[in-house]
Amino acid sequence: MSEGRFVALGPAADIGPGETKDFEVEDHSILVANCGGTFHAIEDRCTHDNGPLAEGRLVQCQIECPRHGARFDMKTGKALTLPAFIPVAAFPVRVTADGTLEVELAD
Repeated sequence: MSEGRFVALGPAADIGPGETKDFEVEDHSILVANCGGTFHAIEDRCTHDNGPLAEGRLVQCQIECPRHGARFDMKTGKALTLPAFIPVAAFPVRVTADGTLEVELAD
């Protein structure tokens, strides 16, 4: 991703370890996961059938699509299992000094 700008999502403390939360940010549906204290963000859309990944289960920093079971790596967006084989977009995430969770969007 080219250099972009960071957009605030809210308090990082709102997403506990092993939890996910979805956000609508401008024209993006973004799913954020807390994987053992590290935050990762991907596009909230299964590339197999456009289903919402936010309704799926987080297992070892992989999100499982609730429709057909495809799994995506929350760190990279890579499709890990069929029926999906196309990756989803991954977004850089950071937590500011005051505990605000931010995601980077391309300009």
